[in-house]
Parts: sequence; structure tokens; C-alpha cells
Amino acid sequence: MPEHHRPIRRPTAAFDNLVGSTDSAEAMRVAHATASALLMRAREDESGESTERLIAFTAEHGIDDIAELWAQAPAVSLPGALWRLYLLQLAIHTDPQTSALLYERGRVELASADAVVAGAPVPASPEEIVALIDTILRGAFRGDFSVALERAAAFCRVQVSGATYLADDYDATEPDRATELTARARRLHLYANDLTAAAMLWRADALA
Repeated sequence: MPEHHRPIRRPTAAFDNLVGSTDSAEAMRVAHATASALLMRAREDESGESTERLIAFTAEHGIDDIAELWAQAPAVSLPGALWRLYLLQLAIHTDPQTSALLYERGRVELASADAVVAGAPVPASPEEIVALIDTILRGAFRGDFSVALERAAAFCRVQVSGATYLADDYDATEPDRATELTARARRLHLYANDLTAAAMLWRADALA
């Protein structure tokens, strides 16, 4: 899963020319301010156009503009949660086939309700997995933010299961692939924990 991969770079400034500062305290202030402002704007726009632009943002601009604002924010924070949602979206859009493979294997193996919470069709095609992550991101901007985070966390846990089992399958014949899958599972596990914690704080009106 790419951390700071930028598929496309545009010379125009993003997010209404809001940029970070090299000062860490100021950078954190900008991160929180922009996250709050964007979320508020999307929720106030009854047409839904702002939300659709935010969902399509990485396809047009890449992810570096978002990283400049949010990547260094604490994991369990509003900008940190939004950053992780965008990372998930980017990973799935970049390689939907692998994402669908991991999800389906995880769904079959995982003895929990996470697949139900995430909400993908059974079985889910690559296109349906892409649609799912876009729907979750859309829910973050227009619906119940905590529910969107919990769905994303559940999605991560399903993929953790899939990546772990596939890593075991590849271990004897393709150890490098097994190592990649294990590393991916670890990252997704951290994302799941971070998103779940953020959802709990959002419900308590304590996610800053």
C-alpha cells in the first residue's frame, strides 16, 4: 500500500491554496484547520458537488497535496483519519484487483461481522471494491463520520485477514511476495486501530 505515492501532480495549488508551514506547530494548526474546514464545507453543500470533488481529488491532483497538509498529523485526529481514508482510496484505485483478492480471501476466512460492517457485495469485484471505498469516503463527508470510519476500519480488518492468509500461502514458493503481504497486513492493522479510535472520539465530540 503506497504511503506517499503521487500518481499525478498538478502545478495548481490545491485545497483553495491552503498550504502547510515548515514550523511543526503551525503545520499541525493548518492540518486541523483545513480538515475541519473541508468537512464543514462538504456537509453544508446540499448539492453534494463539494463531496464529489473531494472524492475525485486524488485522481486529478495526486496525493502529495493532501500529504503536505495531513500526513504528519497524529494518527487519531481529524486530519489523521481523513489522511488514512485517502490512503485507502488511493491503494484501492491503484490496484483494485489485489484489493478485491485480499478482501474476498479475508471475508471467507474472518470469523467476525467486519465484512458486513464494511458493506461490500458478496463476492465483490474489483470495480465494486473501488465503489465501496468511494462510498465510504462519501459517507465521511456527507453522512455519519463515525460510521464511515468504522466501515473503513472493518474493511481494513477484512483485508488484514486476506493478506495474512495469502502471505502464508506464498511463504514457501514466493517469500518476497509473502513479505510484502505481511507488511501490508501490518499497515492495515494499524489503520484499523487508528480509525476505530478516531470513530470513538468523534462520537464523544473529542476528535480534534
